[in-house]
Amino acid sequence: MELPNVSRSELEVLKALWTCGPSTVRQVWEWLPEGKWVYTTVQTLLQRLESKGFVGSHKRDRVRVYMAAVTRDDLVQERLGNLSRELCDGSSVPLMRGLVSGRGLSADEIAELRSMLDALEGGEPAEGKRK
Repeated sequence: MELPNVSRSELEVLKALWTCGPSTVRQVWEWLPEGKWVYTTVQTLLQRLESKGFVGSHKRDRVRVYMAAVTRDDLVQERLGNLSRELCDGSSVPLMRGLVSGRGLSADEIAELRSMLDALEGGEPAEGKRK
């Protein structure tokens, strides 16, 4: 399933839901840096995210509660897949090379990558630590 585009502003609101879990508009607004947006802007961004399928909601005691309908990993996979198709003709190797050589990796990150590669060689799904 290809996800629709998400703006930078929408992504900030989505990150709040990933961090805080199910939240009201006010809770998301309070989590964002002070003065970032007015309350109604956050409300509009949540409504847009819901119409795009990134967020779900339900009423609880006369207050609408929003929750992420897409995980961070889902969005990362979607965006990296698109980037791989657009820039690398579908190959993951140049993308991985750019990610790995573009910044220093910690010993823990190297060990996690090694573990994922070992799992792939063994025919298992590459499951790394989810952040």
